[in-house]
Amino acid sequence: MFVRDAMSTLVLTIGPAHTLRQAAALMSARRVGAALVLDPDAGMGILTERDILNSVGLGQDPDTERTDAHTTNNVVFAAPDWTLEEAARAMAHGGFRHLIVLDGGEPAGIVSVRDIIRCWVPARRRVPA
Repeated sequence: MFVRDAMSTLVLTIGPAHTLRQAAALMSARRVGAALVLDPDAGMGILTERDILNSVGLGQDPDTERTDAHTTNNVVFAAPDWTLEEAARAMAHGGFRHLIVLDGGEPAGIVSVRDIIRCWVPARRRVPA
């Protein structure tokens, strides 16, 4: 199986001026754990729920902290034709749970550890009572 088989093609995209609260609200509404941050100056980055949690844990105000201060810009990108094993290896090696997928240099999707597991483990069937 390939990254293209597991990735979500609906990617939450935010800007660097969003506050962490705004980002968290959008992530919660979409039920996603990461957002692609498009910054004209810094390029593509990623903001994850862990980034928001770390900021709040440090006592920072989510209403004033902007995403650009918490975005990871040193991003490992995946390609749609990577195997799921390659994606899992990159995640394990880098210590992160999301990969932005680029196709021809443009964002094509995002893949998470949960997406990979969902592909590797067959869905449980409900047994009628």
